[in-house]
Order: sequence, then structure tokens, then C-alpha cells
Amino acid sequence: MPKKPRLLLHVCCAPCCTYPVKALQDGFEVELFFYNPNIHPEEEYRARLKEAGRYAEKTGLKFHEAPYETEAWFRATSGLEDKPEGGDRCEICYRMRLGKTARFAATNGFRYFTTTLTISPHKDAAKISKIGRLIADMYSIDFYAADFKKNDGFKKSTQMSKEAGLYRQNYCGCIYSRKKG
Repeated sequence: MPKKPRLLLHVCCAPCCTYPVKALQDGFEVELFFYNPNIHPEEEYRARLKEAGRYAEKTGLKFHEAPYETEAWFRATSGLEDKPEGGDRCEICYRMRLGKTARFAATNGFRYFTTTLTISPHKDAAKISKIGRLIADMYSIDFYAADFKKNDGFKKSTQMSKEAGLYRQNYCGCIYSRKKG
């Protein structure tokens, strides 16, 4: 039996990686990559990081953590604080996170990379995939384009994360999109 190609999965949080991991494991050797300079406040970032690491350990997946580069994120999104979710600020954020993921993947011998971001009903999978393919070309690797919310993916991830007892947040992580309670 031929060896499965390695795929680096950018993870925004543990609940969002449940269904994508399941969907990808038949065709790939999946490893997780946590790079999310957009998540604020820091306590929220730490909670998501810890939960993603716990999920990786529970499922036997390798887990890679990149530095928490909040200053770079704030500089990159400066002036876009009032933009709606899904707009220019999000596009910059996607580029940052996918760029760091692709760079890590290329440097560490992965053939593919992708992201859990497309599981969200609030994220434009076509836009994310376009960015992913452009970045993949820069690093001579492949972006695995998948809209994980299709085929009830978001519903399945919600159920899977509930069954696993995972902490589930109520906003993407960006301080500007955080819902006012």
C-alpha cells in the first residue's frame, strides 16, 4: 500500500478541526498547525491553543504551534477595524495565516496544506481557496481546496466537538468581530 501524502492542516480551533480531520484522514497523513495572531484577547488565544493541543493529543495527531504574532496582525489590519466580517480585514488575515502555514509546510516536507477556516458558515470558501492556491504557487506545494461546511460539515463538526467535550467559542477570534454581549 503506498504511503499517504502529508498534509498540514491550519487549525483555528479544536471544534473546527474535528470534521476536516475526519474528512482528510482517508487520503492524507494529517498534521495540525496552529497559527492565529488574530485571536484576542490573549486568554481566548491560550484557551483555543490548549484545546487544539488537547484534541491533537487525544486523536494522536502531530501538533505544531507557531508564534503568537499579534503586533504583526494589528499592523496588517490597521485602518480596517470598522470593516464588516468577511471583508478586507478578513482577507488580510487569511493571507497571513495561510502564508505562515504554507511556509511551514514547504520547509518541513509537506506536499499539501489546507485550512479549517472553510468549515465556518461565515467564511467564503472560494475566497480562501483562491488565496490558498496563490500562496501554494509561491512555495511550490499544493493547496487542498475544500469547503468543509458542505455536506453538513459544520453541523457534523458541532456534533463531533460536543461529543468530544471541546470548548467552543462564539466568535472567530478577531477582536473587531467579537459579538457584543
